[in-house]
Amino acid sequence: MSDAWEPRPVPDVTPETAEYWAAAADGDLLVGTCEACEAVFHYPRAHCPDCFSEAVSTTTAAGTARLYTFASPERIEGWPDEHRPLIVAQVELDEGPRLITNVVDADPSALSIGDRVAVRFVPTDRDDVAIPVFEPVD
Repeated sequence: MSDAWEPRPVPDVTPETAEYWAAAADGDLLVGTCEACEAVFHYPRAHCPDCFSEAVSTTTAAGTARLYTFASPERIEGWPDEHRPLIVAQVELDEGPRLITNVVDADPSALSIGDRVAVRFVPTDRDDVAIPVFEPVD
């Protein structure tokens, strides 16, 4: 049984983010790469967040990361009881960028900073949009 909240609410898909969400629906996690300063960033966008160059491209991340930090609140309004525990985390992708996400199928008391996690995608009500979440790996 998955403890991911499925289907998730559909995020705001804009022309700039459509490629990212569509890739997620296909099982790929995209990151941005700046061709001017070689920065790798998440989420992909039209400008490099470091040098503001428009010479950016997207690449598919490996989908593996380490747990950078996390929290699991005892109570949170609006979160479905059947999808607890809620684990809000920041993970650091192997490519370098960090992203805010959820860790699913995990016992918060068994997690530690630095644990290895891997991406998986949970559906939304739209077939062309999925949400990246992470789960512990050995």
